[in-house]
Amino acid sequence: MIRKLFLLWLFPFAVYAQNEVEVKRLSAGRKIEVYLDKKFFTAFCYPDSLTKPILFPIMDGAGQPVTRGFPLSPRPGEPDDHPHHTGLWLTYEDVNGLDFWNNSYAIPPEKKHLYGWIRTDSILQCSGGKTGVIRYHARWTDQQDGVLMYEDTKYIFSGSGNDRWIDRITVLKADTDIVFHDAKDGLLGLRMSHELQIPSRTDQQFRDKKGNLTIVKKDSIAGGDYLTSEGKRGDSAWSTRAAWCKAFGKIGRDSVSITIFDHSGNPNYPAFWHARGYGLFAVNPLGEKIFTSGKSSFNLELKKNNSVRFWYRIYIQNGQNTPSAVSLDRLEENFNKLKEE
Repeated sequence: MIRKLFLLWLFPFAVYAQNEVEVKRLSAGRKIEVYLDKKFFTAFCYPDSLTKPILFPIMDGAGQPVTRGFPLSPRPGEPDDHPHHTGLWLTYEDVNGLDFWNNSYAIPPEKKHLYGWIRTDSILQCSGGKTGVIRYHARWTDQQDGVLMYEDTKYIFSGSGNDRWIDRITVLKADTDIVFHDAKDGLLGLRMSHELQIPSRTDQQFRDKKGNLTIVKKDSIAGGDYLTSEGKRGDSAWSTRAAWCKAFGKIGRDSVSITIFDHSGNPNYPAFWHARGYGLFAVNPLGEKIFTSGKSSFNLELKKNNSVRFWYRIYIQNGQNTPSAVSLDRLEENFNKLKEE
């Protein structure tokens, strides 16, 4: 169970007036919608048709989606790879040999036994105010619904102006002895809008009859980049450790950024970043053997009835400029001041 947190949240925007958050539990569809200042922010989706609960879509302050639409609500021209990359989620590739990360409708029936499901069985809290809260209980199971772990997750939503904030606090309790074998695909993941992908590096070049060089970009929509707290940029962010990582680019006329902060109380802090140019933005503290090319390993173990907590903060911002590294360092410092009772 998640213990109560101090409500002196020390939110970075505390000097500003926080907007009201409304949380609406729908009567059908196993969905809970979140509104900030009466504008749609995101929805918690947990239908039986999904292999894991997700937030989808997620909007910035201008009402623009920062998550890819495919496969639930595809938009023209966006990539349709990796159907398990939907919205924002928390899963893992190897829990006692079961793959929770890559499971989706695309897995053929004869291979489903190799994959795990996260099945939401109850909503524990659904409330609004200066912050909105969704808290739920779920089971990490095999194909036969045999339980490996129980999950207790609290989402906290807030914001003001062009700032949007999501805290995810997840406690996993083992129902049997568990090993998270070091693996690449984990842990908290988000699939970003096409515009925030890193531009393709395989532009096509040709010369006309006069010898003039013309460059035709393979992808004219993508224009994103990454920056980590350690100064890593672009594709160089992948597999490196950092306290935070920012993805940023342009959507319409706005500069838009998504920053994920790793809390210092999380296992194996600071985490490794599974940040790919094609739009997967993930933080994975449990893939050490992969990210260090075998130089070291972690292999998190939980004995039956033991628990582990993961706490991440997602900051979405739009406007003329994206937050500077100095300001993000300050936000990370504030984040790490938050303690449990």
